[in-house]
Amino acid sequence: MTDAPRPPLPPFTRETAAEKVRQAEDGWNSRDPEKVALAYTVDSRWRNRAEFVEGRDEIVAFLTRKWRRELEYRLIKELWAFEGNRIAVRFAYECHDDSDNWFRSYGNENWEFDDNGLMRTRYACINDLPIKESERLYHWPLGRRPDDHPGLGDLGL
Repeated sequence: MTDAPRPPLPPFTRETAAEKVRQAEDGWNSRDPEKVALAYTVDSRWRNRAEFVEGRDEIVAFLTRKWRRELEYRLIKELWAFEGNRIAVRFAYECHDDSDNWFRSYGNENWEFDDNGLMRTRYACINDLPIKESERLYHWPLGRRPDDHPGLGDLGL
């Protein structure tokens, strides 16, 4: 069984690559592992920090663990570069742990898509910065980032 196409499809233009990035941001901000996993191929391969994930079942398990640890998770992604079926993004997210220690995590991701617009490869490099709650920059209600909320560049990140 082949998954239904998930537009926009490669090859990407600047506009369609930016749309794909926003779709990914919106999905991750939903914090719904099952929903997020549907954006990836059945055999998708990830490197997330030093963890290797393969396939949707492992993606769901990974994201479930992640969002149990990373509370009040809010993410902003920004298009960095694109060509053909590949997109590079930079991102930053804020969250806290169960001891109320806040973090801002910065990173870069490289994505490769199949012809149906599903991500088949994701490589993520991430660095964590402890922050005080007073240093938080992301204050929208949990869920999708409002369209009028500043992006990474506007926030100086």
